[in-house]
Amino acid sequence: MLRLSIDYECPAPTWWEKGGRELWDSVAEGFDGSSVVLDDHLAESWLVRASGITGWNGGPDYAPHPIALSAVADDDVFI
Repeated sequence: MLRLSIDYECPAPTWWEKGGRELWDSVAEGFDGSSVVLDDHLAESWLVRASGITGWNGGPDYAPHPIALSAVADDDVFI
């Protein structure tokens, strides 16, 4: 399982305006809005689409993308 979460240190206004908002909303619906836990394949597929939107690489070195990826420990997953 992987967690996708909004990286607030990377504002990326172009990415959000050029389709990032709609893409994020399509996967974050029903969650708290700032992060979502997905199976690996779905998260990786989502990231491929997200990286194709203008502005994806517009952040600083410490926060290069508007969405951050992190692993989720098995004991952190609630079903």
